[in-house]
Amino acid sequence: MSETNTSTISLPRILIAAPSSGSGKTLFTCALLRLLQRKGIRAAAFKCGPDYIDPMFHRNVLGTPSRSLDLYLAGEEGVCRSLAAGCREANAEIAVIEGVMGYLDGTGESGMTGSSCHLAAATKTPVILTVNARGMSRSASALVKGFAEYGEDRQIKGVFLNRTSKAMAETIANWIAEDTGLPVLASLQQDEKLAFSSRHLGLVEPGEIPDLHKRIDRAADLLSETMDLEKLLAIAQSAPELKISADPESRDSQIGDDLSRVTIAVAMDEAFSFYYEDNLELLESYGAQILRFSPIHDSRLPDADGLLLGGGYPELWARELSANASMRDSIRRAAEAGMPILAECGGFQYLQEELEMADGSVYEMAGVLDGRSAMTGRLVRFGYVELSAREETASKDKDSDTWRKAPWLDPGQTIRGHEFHYSDSTCNGEAFTAVKPNGRKWDCMVAKGRILAGYPHLYYPSCPPFAERFVNACRDFRQERSGSKHESSASGA
Repeated sequence: MSETNTSTISLPRILIAAPSSGSGKTLFTCALLRLLQRKGIRAAAFKCGPDYIDPMFHRNVLGTPSRSLDLYLAGEEGVCRSLAAGCREANAEIAVIEGVMGYLDGTGESGMTGSSCHLAAATKTPVILTVNARGMSRSASALVKGFAEYGEDRQIKGVFLNRTSKAMAETIANWIAEDTGLPVLASLQQDEKLAFSSRHLGLVEPGEIPDLHKRIDRAADLLSETMDLEKLLAIAQSAPELKISADPESRDSQIGDDLSRVTIAVAMDEAFSFYYEDNLELLESYGAQILRFSPIHDSRLPDADGLLLGGGYPELWARELSANASMRDSIRRAAEAGMPILAECGGFQYLQEELEMADGSVYEMAGVLDGRSAMTGRLVRFGYVELSAREETASKDKDSDTWRKAPWLDPGQTIRGHEFHYSDSTCNGEAFTAVKPNGRKWDCMVAKGRILAGYPHLYYPSCPPFAERFVNACRDFRQERSGSKHESSASGA
């Protein structure tokens, strides 16, 4: 990157990692965020990898959005920009990043691409290793030593101990200091009342835990008894300055006046809640106003120019979604009228005709698309994907009506995303081809007029023209509804 397109910022930061999933990263992260909040220290929260649920916990504590930092989806420059943007938005004095899975667990030939370790190295962020020390004594020190000395990037600067008594934590801390020179910054005792429950896509969502704030407050109370906050802040402040490259697709000057803005209805409730902040902000940068609504509780689709149905847990709310016939009818009429619609995973299931539960019960869905999705009890397709439009779907003639109404991708363009679902559909679509990093590929996505729907969760900044075209299609639809003369603006430039 050229120096003229690069800025340098001072950003105290830490990354909370662990040897494996289930070690207590989210609990420690939330407790630390609450503790910082009590001390009057402004924090911004982030999550490594393609995760929607953990950021909900962060937001629940801070009241500000938590962003995902995903190296596969955004690249090193992209995650650094997101890191800076999140801190700027929260006016943060410190960034707290929650890691993903085990510290070294990622993808690619090395098995570490996109891991917490990779992110820490890419952003030069000091790491605090969270160790579940239940049932361990000196072995905990050996475990820390192994992680601290593995590989070339020695980013681990401190340790949290989870699920151990104060007395045992002190003993283990002495061993860790003797064996590695690393400080144990805090410990939490074993308390099942503090733990967050999980289900097939990860932790249960914050809204499903009635005493969540009490749990986090209790964890923060316990953490304050052992936390060496001064040392933790010193570690965060030791992080070197971060270089931020200018976004080559900067759109600040392209938003235009109020007349060029459009409204996109975004489903956000108990059934649909999986969205990237970066995606929503990109749509807004092209002139979209986000209007939240609930397919469960609202009686009809709000007056909007487009519709975005994200992922979530429609299978847990199938009865309620099916019972809201007026909402389903409203969405079906909007689709028939030509409203642009993007639907991912759970949203894709909702657009189809039926949803079959694990017990065999079947619920009627919106019926915008053919097909039935059914819960399988196993992961069907999982992991990162790069999507391209098949030849018959890709835009060729920019003057044609077909291109104007379905302007998703040009030949050769790709957009990145990921799949993670325990259901499958009788009509997964074949408009796009998905390719995993290991080369495995399959057809996916239903493209029907201005509707694009499928299981992949898409990361729009990996292909900004995709987002621009969606907003422009919404603008075209608004002009058609108003009866004004249509001038297609979906250039994708």
